[in-house]
Amino acid sequence: MNNDSSSRIAARLREWIAGAAPGSRLPSTRSLVAEYQASPVTVQKALQALGAQGLTESRPGVGTFVRAVRTARPSDYGWQTAALRSPQAPLRSAPSAMRSTSNDLIAFHSGYPDRELLPERLVRAALTRAARGDSALSRPPAAGLPELQSWFAHELGTSTPVGVAPPTPSDVIVLPGSQSGLGSIFRALVGSGQPLLMESPTYWGAILAAAQAGVRVIPVPSGPEGPDPEELTRAFEETGARMFYAQPSYANPTGAQWPARRAEQVLAVVRENGAFLVEDDWAHDFGITTTPAPVGARDDSGHVVYLRSLTKSVSPAIRVAAVIARGPARERILADRAAESMYVSGLLQAAALDVVTQPAWQTHLRSLRHQLQTRRDLLVSSLREHAPQAHISHLPKGGLNLWLRLPDGTDLERLTRDCESAGVIIAAGTEWFPAEPAGPFIRLNYAGPNPGAFPEGARILGQSIERNSL
Repeated sequence: MNNDSSSRIAARLREWIAGAAPGSRLPSTRSLVAEYQASPVTVQKALQALGAQGLTESRPGVGTFVRAVRTARPSDYGWQTAALRSPQAPLRSAPSAMRSTSNDLIAFHSGYPDRELLPERLVRAALTRAARGDSALSRPPAAGLPELQSWFAHELGTSTPVGVAPPTPSDVIVLPGSQSGLGSIFRALVGSGQPLLMESPTYWGAILAAAQAGVRVIPVPSGPEGPDPEELTRAFEETGARMFYAQPSYANPTGAQWPARRAEQVLAVVRENGAFLVEDDWAHDFGITTTPAPVGARDDSGHVVYLRSLTKSVSPAIRVAAVIARGPARERILADRAAESMYVSGLLQAAALDVVTQPAWQTHLRSLRHQLQTRRDLLVSSLREHAPQAHISHLPKGGLNLWLRLPDGTDLERLTRDCESAGVIIAAGTEWFPAEPAGPFIRLNYAGPNPGAFPEGARILGQSIERNSL
């Protein structure tokens, strides 16, 4: 008895199917058993393999047939071109900072701190407690949980100098992340087609939010100590703008921190022009050798719209932030937020509040300061040894990033491609300029995973820069 295997039978049947018309009926199981002198079980295994490959289809009680080849008709979405018309804002690709990568790559591109820099134990415990509380099933107030509003107001109020009225909880609007707050601020306080002054370089998310809001961005050059007050004055006068967006503490991407004198000068310019300063205090919890001194703490007349986020310092899964604004500006922002999302998840608000009010939160922040300094210094020393062509113009006193100037003529697209092929992911600086880049820059995150690989990453970067210059 020829005991052919099921794979041999399947191979012979594939040859038969190749010459058969779609819909043809295969021989019955009994016929195949007799033809190949095989057991019914072996024949059934062969037929099942053909079906799994999409070559046949079984019709119970009828038989097995050659599957008809159906060519899928491409969907026609052409009608949407007329329905949607041209987009109001240019469509941008996802920024490199949001890109996910495999663990075998050296990741310098991310905009978030590594998991080991997060208060994981506090977060897990807080989420567990929040899930057991009323916030898991109730709708919070539109402006946020009163206790969380009070915490944000108190945080800013601790920096308020004598003679300046500290913010109150009623000045606070809790947000589902600061990105949504930027969109609301630009829509509600600037308006489509109106000018908005913006530091350059600056946070790519602010550039994106401004584009989506349809505002007209006017770049204001900013250095290690912030913008030149005279340049800012000229920009206000020439454009008629009534808002300036900036990051006075550990700016993304440069790491710049405004000195107290510069903060006073900028605030004076804003007041003289009857304008708003949007202070994005995204890195408040990431001080290394200094502590942030928010500009918003110096103002009680409503000129500063202050943003404070907990997303990066608590957990990316807990997207909670707040805007502190006074007067009619607050009401306009709140109205926009109500139309956009109604309210922020009470569960996430409760968890965030739980984390930042635990005694262990301050312990975590002290440890975080030390860990960030260690990582920053390791990356800096690695770059100076292996990639001296990458100029570090400013050693940040806080934040997560290094901003590097590369030699003139560097092809950033080629450089990022070459680095990636060698296992290193970097972020080209073009994403952080509201207009044309002022030169070839890259941003490296020293808070990313696997700091032990920083020297190797710097070596690969240095070699890629050298090849790029040839």
